[in-house]
Amino acid sequence: MARALSPSPAPVPSAPSLGDQLGDGNRLLIGDCVALMRALPAGSVDMVFADPPYNLQLKGALHRPDNSKVDAVDDAWDQIGDFAAYDSFTRAWLAEARRVLKPDGTIWVIGSYHNVFRLGASLQDLGFWVLNDVVWRKANPMPNFRGRRFTNAHETMIWAARDQKSRYTFNYASMKALNDDIQMRSDWFIPLCTGSERIKDAEGRKAHPTQKPEALLHRVIVASTKPDDVILDPFFGSGTTGAVARRLGRRFIGLERDPAYADVARKRIAAVRRADPDSIEPTGSKREEPRVPFGWLVERGLLQPGEVLSDPSGRWTARVRADGTLISAEHKGSIHQVGAAVQGAPACNGWTFWCVVADGGKRVPIDVLRAKLRADMN
Repeated sequence: MARALSPSPAPVPSAPSLGDQLGDGNRLLIGDCVALMRALPAGSVDMVFADPPYNLQLKGALHRPDNSKVDAVDDAWDQIGDFAAYDSFTRAWLAEARRVLKPDGTIWVIGSYHNVFRLGASLQDLGFWVLNDVVWRKANPMPNFRGRRFTNAHETMIWAARDQKSRYTFNYASMKALNDDIQMRSDWFIPLCTGSERIKDAEGRKAHPTQKPEALLHRVIVASTKPDDVILDPFFGSGTTGAVARRLGRRFIGLERDPAYADVARKRIAAVRRADPDSIEPTGSKREEPRVPFGWLVERGLLQPGEVLSDPSGRWTARVRADGTLISAEHKGSIHQVGAAVQGAPACNGWTFWCVVADGGKRVPIDVLRAKLRADMN
């Protein structure tokens, strides 16, 4: 998280590039995020992850029941001012973020109840197209010590495309695989950053008060980017985005106003090992595979006219016709139509219902033949 905009930002100092040190094309720039974004080419990044100041509006110190002081976020960079000032700040950096996004790029913005509604309105006003709001449910939230409100146990991430027509990346199959082959929901149960993951300074204090867990960024990056995509983080803080991006074979541009935070991020990322390319490719979705009509299997000799197909149990059979249709004792039509008709069902996936007899007498779905044809086409 970077410091807030100042009325007259200081000149941007030159900053060493992580790409120069690590040889992987990454950059860490020190200075005002809006000024730095203005120097980036339009349409040059694939995704933005933004963890802006929340403008928490805290009133006074917060203490635990034992009278010990809570280590709250009370840094100057989080104190923007009134709502008008915060909205002006938000529109300024969001406008530049949209300018540098590629036409099919997306943005993730995280916030709490203090600011997320204002962020959402500004996103829509600037032309972004909201895709999801994702609730990060904290496995270990801080209790509500005063007992006057519900325990604040979540933060909200808004995921939006650059505009309504964007052909954005969503690695659906990877998200499903990550969730034990169940569709990934929009409520994510992930612990706060604690223990060995929490970066400390020389005195043992938190190096950054709002460090996000790497698990959160891992899911965001795997969901919505591809290897070698460029990720921009305008509020880089302790460098969580950069660390996870590097591990997953993505490139990043980090912007941070505080040189001390930038130094923490630089040291942290230098220790990260980039994963092997074969291990970071997203799982392919069937929707992305080339369409293969059933008739192509007949044309190319993978099935012969007159060959008999059956269901997995052998209860129903149908013969293959030269034009790519099937015929059973009472029905004729596509693999899906005949499969549904023999079962008396409203619909049927013929690719998994109909089988051929493979070597050894085992029935194998004809989808196996479709996969073979697809492989031969690549």
